[in-house]
Order: sequence, then structure tokens, then C-alpha cells
Amino acid sequence: MSRENSRPEDEEPPEPALGPLGFGILVGAPALYALYVGVPIAFGGPSSMRFLTGPSAFIPIAVYLLAAMVLAVRPRTSRWGAGLLIGLGIFTLLGGGLCVGSLAQMRA
Repeated sequence: MSRENSRPEDEEPPEPALGPLGFGILVGAPALYALYVGVPIAFGGPSSMRFLTGPSAFIPIAVYLLAAMVLAVRPRTSRWGAGLLIGLGIFTLLGGGLCVGSLAQMRA
């Protein structure tokens, strides 16, 4: 073993840090949920949020996706952007599950 990689036997390895990738995941998905779920609830239900209806509902996701892609392409911010993209995937997966679950409970 080389001298640089050796550490005393009684010293524990350092705890892994959250890092920019984990931080991007922890910020990305909750930010989208706050926009699409929290804001309508805070302002009186879905009927009060007319800007999130129809095709305009995709504008915030498009802006988020564009920003995440720009961050992911730049070397200095690539991990942060990758975390945001993973957060978008989590938002889509969980949001789709919630939507299908609520639609399955509706009666025709």
C-alpha cells in the first residue's frame, strides 16, 4: 500500500457528503412539487391557478429542463445539472403514479 492511501487503523472513513448531485436531486423534485401541488393548494385550489392549465402547464417544466441541461453541459456545474435532471425524473415518476392513482379512484 502506498503511504498516501494508508490511514491509521483507529480512524474511521469520512462520512460521504451530499455533494452537488444529491443537492440537485433534493432541490429539483421538491421545487417542482411545490409549484404544481403546493402553490395551487396555498392559493385556494386548482381552479385559482389558471396559468397551470392546458399547454401552459408545460412552460415551467420546459424552463426547468433547459436550465438543468445548460448546467449539466458545463463542466463546473455538471453534477448539479445531473442532480436536477434526476429530480425531474423523480418528479415525473412519482407525479405520474399519483395521477394514475387518483384517476383510478374516480368513478365514471
